[in-house]
Amino acid sequence: MTELLVGAQWHGPAGVRAITTMRRGLGNSQPPFDAFNLGDHVGDDAVAVASNRALLRQAYVLPMQPLWLRQVHGVRVVDADAVALDEPAEADAVVSRQPGRVLAILTADCLPIVFAADDESVIGAAHAGWRGLADGVLAATVAAMRHDPARISASIGPGIRQAAFEVGRDVRDAFLQPDPLALAAFKPSPRRDHFFCDLAMLARLRLTKLGLTRITDCGLCTYSDASRFYSHRRDQRTGRMATLVWRAQGNRQTC
Repeated sequence: MTELLVGAQWHGPAGVRAITTMRRGLGNSQPPFDAFNLGDHVGDDAVAVASNRALLRQAYVLPMQPLWLRQVHGVRVVDADAVALDEPAEADAVVSRQPGRVLAILTADCLPIVFAADDESVIGAAHAGWRGLADGVLAATVAAMRHDPARISASIGPGIRQAAFEVGRDVRDAFLQPDPLALAAFKPSPRRDHFFCDLAMLARLRLTKLGLTRITDCGLCTYSDASRFYSHRRDQRTGRMATLVWRAQGNRQTC
């Protein structure tokens, strides 16, 4: 299945798995959601989405059904071990200490970021668009993990990259006001008061400031790779990929 997913390239512990799905190869969704859309909020046929989600678990041999969130570009973090799988929580990040619990983040340009403690005691995942990133979703996720940040690994998955992500001054100012170092993540656009934003650099800056030292980035751009990835900015009406992280069954648990 390696041609149908992106595996996290990170320094995470051996017992933690992390992948991002692609739009091609599997699935029952029709254009413009073709083919492996996993988002149930984008206007795709509900039966097709349910079928795709069932296929996801079967094809990648997931230990249990993923916990799907209702993402709102906020900073709320939910404890996956305290909610029911069939009642999606409104949140943009999630943590778990339970082996086999599969965490899921849906994206189509925003950054999916997964986390794992070195001792495999806790994992996390965050949906980091510019607004959530500026408001502190990564800080909220790391805090919810209740673990030494220096002993947490993070991996940034496929997302829109700087050359395709033009933003206004309001976005730049939202990052510069709390952190002048964020200026390095913005290049002037030919349009007045617009800039090309390096969302992944901003994420790395935030994570480093939180105390994480092992941060990797796959470097893949959703906007520029239409054959493999959905992109809301490119296509507007489109599907969603899923980034999943879970602890393999049977691993030790030290809370």
